[in-house]
Amino acid sequence: MVVTPENVAVNGRRSLPPQEIADTLRDRIRTGDLKAGDRLPTQADLAEEFGVERGTVRQALRVLQEAGLLTNVSKGSPPRIAERPAVQDDPQPTMVALAPRVSEAFAEPHVRVDAACLTAESLLLAVGESVRLIHEGRVRPKSIDVRVLLPSREIALAFPVPVDGRGEDDPVHQRWLRIRNSQAQVLQHNLLALRGTHGIDVHVTFRALPFTPPVKLYLLNGSEALIAYYTITRREEEYNSQTLEMYDALGSQSVLFSFPRQAGERDAAFVDESQKWFDALWETITTDLTLG
Repeated sequence: MVVTPENVAVNGRRSLPPQEIADTLRDRIRTGDLKAGDRLPTQADLAEEFGVERGTVRQALRVLQEAGLLTNVSKGSPPRIAERPAVQDDPQPTMVALAPRVSEAFAEPHVRVDAACLTAESLLLAVGESVRLIHEGRVRPKSIDVRVLLPSREIALAFPVPVDGRGEDDPVHQRWLRIRNSQAQVLQHNLLALRGTHGIDVHVTFRALPFTPPVKLYLLNGSEALIAYYTITRREEEYNSQTLEMYDALGSQSVLFSFPRQAGERDAAFVDESQKWFDALWETITTDLTLG
């Protein structure tokens, strides 16, 4: 770090912010330089390393404690690196499995989430938990970049579709379009609001798919791919004072399968190929998507 006059206190110590120290220690935990059960250096040693006062170190440690990364934080001895909570390996419905994975992704300094889905319902709910943690001060990413692929309003969707077939006025399609737009707008609003409230560099972009995705895919920080199959079922729903009979998929109930990069070569290859698939769609046959 280049020391400029703004980074130097009166006594010669750098006024390095606690969040930056916390981010550096967080990176050491993430990369395995600091492992579960290890003790951190003393506050005096950390203050010497970063060239700051002990009070700044204590603030940084509180940030990590609130994020659940440290245990035994006390004045008497250096804290230990916490055991990471076990992540459920068994496949679970998207509404259960996605939020914890997204929360882990949002604990990183730079967040990248790519999603291809029928609507943004599951992603909206999952990101909502991470936004809450940011407002509570438990996580503080520096940047958030979210890209979402959703079906174009112009195509004839494979699902949802009326059981009796499409007519000129297709209320099932209109219902889906209203849901697609409203959920995407709320997702965009909630994330972009973090610019003003927390000074986070946030970008949220949507593009339109020229086909109906048969699966939903989430890519988190280039380190994990999660995929679920849309299973079609016949169901009814009230919409605009009429009962709609449709073939549809309940995406929040779709079972989500996780492929973490660190699990081995097979999973790492799946993450890489999924990212290539997403990027190729993003850069070629998809188009700008207007939420309205």
